[in-house]
Amino acid sequence: MADGTAKLSVKETVSKEEWKARVDLAALYRLTALHGWDDMIFTHISMRIPGPEHHFLINPYGWFFEEMTASSLVKVDLEGNIVGESNAMINPAGFTIHSAVHMAREDAVCVMHVHTDDGVAVSAQRHGLLPISQTGMIAMSDVAYHEYEGVALDHDERARIIADMGDKSLLILRNHGTLTCGASAGQTFMRMFFLDSACARQVKALSAGRENLIECSEEVQNVVKGQSSPEGMKVLADMLAWPALLRRLDRQMPGYDA
Repeated sequence: MADGTAKLSVKETVSKEEWKARVDLAALYRLTALHGWDDMIFTHISMRIPGPEHHFLINPYGWFFEEMTASSLVKVDLEGNIVGESNAMINPAGFTIHSAVHMAREDAVCVMHVHTDDGVAVSAQRHGLLPISQTGMIAMSDVAYHEYEGVALDHDERARIIADMGDKSLLILRNHGTLTCGASAGQTFMRMFFLDSACARQVKALSAGRENLIECSEEVQNVVKGQSSPEGMKVLADMLAWPALLRRLDRQMPGYDA
């Protein structure tokens, strides 16, 4: 390819488990681009490779999300060292944030971080997410907040990210963006879909002034929280939404599984 993104397939040189992780992650990158959540060559999504080594896959720095393929993804360890032969480089800020979550959370197989306009806008609002939409209340039950410390180059920040996130699956990085994690690419995507939808609706609703908003009662919030179980998310994401999303990707942006 003239753009320099060509790469020979690594399918025959990795395990079946690693190849599946690569295909799922490449699909997730392209779906992020398809939904307009990418930020040129910035932000990151990572996937842990099954096995005891605690290696994970992340994007080569300098590639657009729509260009990502299973073979182009870079394998790194928890110290940010590239594993195997590769002439790619990774974004050190992306490594800091993602390695923090992977280190602390066995359930965080996949970690997704984006800078959407609506996500950043809500991250800069003192009150955070408000209970004014269904997606907002779904997200609120599982969201944590982390204060902005500058570009995430300091590995010492990892401990503070972990402490702030706790056992939540969604994180709003103040004045920065949003992050979700999950046991699969599908669950991680669906959590970001709900979180970013909640942020978009909140930004639009606040155009009328907060004093004019109808905030749902704590009783209603608890009802929605009870209806948004991890088990339900797993079924919704892995069995229903993810296969449909891959069908759309095959139609509109094929080639991720190369």
